[in-house]
Formats: sequence, C-alpha cells, structure tokens
Amino acid sequence: MTSRTFRVPKVPEVFLLFWVVKLLTTAIGESGADFLGTVSIPLAAVLGIGGFFVALAVQLRASDYHPVRYWVTVLSVALFGTMIADGPHVALGTPYYVDSVIYFVALCALLTWWRRSEGTLSVHSITTARRERFYWGTVLLTFGLGTALGDTTAINLGMGFGGSIVLFGVLILVPLALWRAGRLDATIAFWASYVLTRPLGASVADWLGKPPSQGGLGWGDGTVTAIGLGLFAALVGYLTVTHSDVEGAHATRELEELVVD
Repeated sequence: MTSRTFRVPKVPEVFLLFWVVKLLTTAIGESGADFLGTVSIPLAAVLGIGGFFVALAVQLRASDYHPVRYWVTVLSVALFGTMIADGPHVALGTPYYVDSVIYFVALCALLTWWRRSEGTLSVHSITTARRERFYWGTVLLTFGLGTALGDTTAINLGMGFGGSIVLFGVLILVPLALWRAGRLDATIAFWASYVLTRPLGASVADWLGKPPSQGGLGWGDGTVTAIGLGLFAALVGYLTVTHSDVEGAHATRELEELVVD
C-alpha cells in the first residue's frame, strides 16, 4: 500500500520541554473533563468528542509539523482520552484496574501491529501518513491506559492523589535511568514514559483541584484548568517562536557549539 510521505517527521523533538508540555496536557485533560462534566454533560461531549476529531483531522491533513497544531491535537486527545477511560467505569461499573488491563492489552496489540507493519516504533520515523495514524492511535490508548492506572492507584488501591503522585513520580524516572545506563531501548523508554506522564499529570491536577474531603487542596477543577491552559499557551507560543522543538534542532545546536569550541 502507498502512503503519503512527509519531508520531515510530523512530531516534535523529544527534550525536556516536550515532557513539560506533555504533563500539562495530561493535567488539563483530567481537570478539564471533570470541570466540563459539572457544567454540562452535552457540552463536555461536544468539546471532548468533537474537538478531538476536528483537531486530529486538521493534524492528519497537514504535511508538516507545527507546534500549535500538534499540541492542540495532544490536548484534545487528553480530554477525549479521559472521557473514554472513565466511560466504561461509569457506564458498566467496571473497576479501574480492569479498564487498565483492557487498555494495556489494546495498546500492546496496536504496537505489535505498528511494528510488524512499519518495522519500527520510533517517533523519529513519523514521515508517512500511515505511520502517523499508528502514532495517534497509540497516543490515544496511552491516555486511556494512563487515566485508568491513575484512578486504580488513587481509588481502587486507596493511595489517594498524593500517594499516586509519589508513585508515578518515581516510576517515570525508571525508564530514564535504564535508558541512560544503556539497559533499555530508547523507543521502549519513550513509550513507557509517555504512558506514565498521564497518571502523574492527572494525579497532580486532581490533588490541586479536588476538595480536601477527597484528598485535594480545593482549588477547583475550573481554576486548575485555567492555570494549565495559560501555561500551555505560553510554552507552545515559545516553541512556535523559537522553533526549538523542530526535529534535529538540538543536535544542530550541539554541533555548532562543538565547531565554535
């Protein structure tokens, strides 16, 4: 099968700011979904489902990478991912740990399909339309899995939001440490970290937004969402102006510094 080819990868370069913005999207997705749910269920459905499909369609039709377009799509996936993760629990009454297992199996199946189809799972290889579709499908499942994992630890295991923050804050360092030590493939480390950012960011958002009676600080989901959106806009604006997240930007800068030295 033929697939549309792009000149450069349609994803940002992975460096520190990438993970900061990613964590912000997970927090906004959690607090935003909860806030919209208290305002209006139909409105939450329109913004969550409609926003996801519109943003994804715009992203898939583009032929190059742009920070605003890419990160708005990630943010829409975060909001939609929260809804699809909570949906089975609310509608069917399934425990969150059961949802976690289902999403984990689905994620492994999709990654296996992607690997067999394209020969690689590297985000640096997102240079065709087919690979990009695999990429966004995987991203969506990571948000669903991450949301279910966070709810499992906070609710089913009774760890609360604070305990979940500590747990996932430690766990997210494990792939980094193993990759730095040369004991874990970079692609595996990336996707493991990508999954873990979701429960970490969501736990922080819940801890800040939920009332003290639920183990939070009581800021309110609306306030946490507004603060998160402000920081998100500022950071994505910075990336848009500086182009510092374009694939190869940091490697080029390091090479220039070596030449100057």
